Amino acid sequence: MSAEVSASPTALVKTPLDKVRALQHTLYRTAKADPGRRFHALWDKVCRRDVLWRGWVAVRANNGAPGIDRTTLDQVEHEYGALRLVDELAAELREGRYRPLPARGVLIPKPGREDEYRPLSISTVRDRVVQAAMKIVLEPVFEADFLPCSFGFRPKRSAHDALQVVIDEAWRGRLWVVETDVANCFSAIPHDRLMAAIEERVADQSVLKLIRQMLRAGVMRDGQVRREVTGAAQGGPISPLLCNIYLHRIDRAWKEREHGVIVRFADDALVMCRTRQQAEAALARLRVLLAELGLEPKEAKTAVIHLEEDSPGMDFLGFHHRMVRSRGVRGNRGMLFLARWPADKAMQHAHDRIREITDRSRLLLSVETVVAELNVFLTGWAGYFRFGSSTSRFAVIREFTRMRMALFVAKKHKRSRGFGRWVVSYASPNHLGLNGLAGNVVAPRPFKDWRGKPNAGGERRR
Repeated sequence: MSAEVSASPTALVKTPLDKVRALQHTLYRTAKADPGRRFHALWDKVCRRDVLWRGWVAVRANNGAPGIDRTTLDQVEHEYGALRLVDELAAELREGRYRPLPARGVLIPKPGREDEYRPLSISTVRDRVVQAAMKIVLEPVFEADFLPCSFGFRPKRSAHDALQVVIDEAWRGRLWVVETDVANCFSAIPHDRLMAAIEERVADQSVLKLIRQMLRAGVMRDGQVRREVTGAAQGGPISPLLCNIYLHRIDRAWKEREHGVIVRFADDALVMCRTRQQAEAALARLRVLLAELGLEPKEAKTAVIHLEEDSPGMDFLGFHHRMVRSRGVRGNRGMLFLARWPADKAMQHAHDRIREITDRSRLLLSVETVVAELNVFLTGWAGYFRFGSSTSRFAVIREFTRMRMALFVAKKHKRSRGFGRWVVSYASPNHLGLNGLAGNVVAPRPFKDWRGKPNAGGERRR
């Protein structure tokens, strides 16, 4: 056995991660320096053991359910061996023996909408590792081309960065907003046009062949495998990157001076405009660009909105956005500004999740276990929504959580609701250790990074 194959997981975790980052930096710099360059030698990088190991680390950290082979991440890690899996995948890729399996198709309810479902494709663990390795190699090449208006599923960019642009542009007077969502984006992207977009930067035939195999692997539902000619199956590590590569064609065709400032988070988009006429022209332009890509907007989520006092506002990236007026001082009218707080759908999702965790079917669990699960959810939920005018809505979730825990305690001890409320509110000095969601709220400010730093980039835009 060679020294490379027998390397310990510790060695793979430490040194090669630095080598993988160096590889990504090199690819990014090379692509940035020559926007017209097509890369001919990427396959050897996808096959590298350190890249595949980094793919495994990313897949393991993301957790996830098993694919059609029913092999779980725990089984790979503790029984089969992650190092063994990486070695086998590296050999199969180099020798041309690797073939992706169909993904397992499931339907998951959309947050806050129990009557709507999102199709999800769950690939096998081994296929997810290969997809993650492919993403590691391709992402820096295309990141060199992606524009600042795109925020979804990109390194060092987040939903809060997109939300900050909305605040900045509203302050500049762009108060006519086009909101839209691409209908069935992940399942509607034509494979041939997607491959043409990828081939603008990638000329390595082995890489292109593997991407085609991933796209055509199909999805198994009800025991039958369906192989479509459209779609980048939502749920795989590489799917968001493929979506961004395809929708980048909208970004680069967009003319900000003519149609306003576009803010795109994957298939969800806003356009901030100064006038109704500009907003209507922007919507018409969006429809044309989407049609050229073989896509269309979701009509139920497409509208032109005027952000003004007493208007109904809009929802974007989980927040509800509305123009409100601050309190005046000594009889003066307060300042009009764009505020945001958790949207009704986000609140409904929180209520549903809290009910699920405190359901009576879990009465055999200890109170400490249930509180710990609640705190994990509440910490993540509040960590996202604390960047807004969310105090009152946090109070609603806090009281609902305590009420549900009071009911859980009462049922567990077969006592009255009053007993449960007494335990949560008075018998425990810290409400059983529940996250109080207090002191977390940070009000957004124009031209100031949501992390608290000055937003110099926002100041430069006009």
